[in-house]
Amino acid sequence: MPQGTGRTDAGVHAKAQGVLIWMQKHWDSYRLLAALNAYLPADVRVMTVQEAPDGFFPRRDAVAKRYVYRLDEGPSANPFLEMRRWHLYGSEPIDRGEILNAASHLIGIHDYSSFRCKECSAATPVRTIFDIRLESRGTELDLIFEGDKFLMHQVRIMTGTLVEVGRRKLKPTGVLEILNSKNRGLAGITAPPEGLCLEKIWYSRKWKIGEPSPWPEEGYNGLTLEQYLSYS
Repeated sequence: MPQGTGRTDAGVHAKAQGVLIWMQKHWDSYRLLAALNAYLPADVRVMTVQEAPDGFFPRRDAVAKRYVYRLDEGPSANPFLEMRRWHLYGSEPIDRGEILNAASHLIGIHDYSSFRCKECSAATPVRTIFDIRLESRGTELDLIFEGDKFLMHQVRIMTGTLVEVGRRKLKPTGVLEILNSKNRGLAGITAPPEGLCLEKIWYSRKWKIGEPSPWPEEGYNGLTLEQYLSYS
């Protein structure tokens, strides 16, 4: 049975998803890639195939992930982007500086109970977010989240909350209060799934699969937040 690195919500996109499969016979990587793509629907494609080392398990050995939530704004939505971005209607642009100020409160190791849905079955709400940054090109904005793992709907709820800050309906310090409250009811809406994409997965260096993570695999391990975030 195939084993994926993780699950995404219905409607969420993925440019990076690692899947482990067990084969009864040896296949040449190129032939296996072609065979898999021949049977997959047009909107799903295998981009690379490689033999997995003994003992590797994708979900357990993933040490960091990057999610990108894409937004755009203005009086009219671009129909070519409607399945890839959440359009924010409004006569005034959202405040990018305030969003970044608010996002800084979400970086670190925290209990993110305020930012997970009630159906989330994770054993613990404690997660590590290494970085949240914002890239902007005209009316298009990308919120980039990098962390060790994420709770169900976590990125979408954080995005909905940060949008409230950008619309000046919530102060940046209010995000810290929401985080500390551990109360989902105080956070913003759950942003639509179409704007979210799983962009990258990093695995433990010992497996030599893909690029090594830019973040420490050992967690905080006694470091201060400032030391942790300066790791390279």
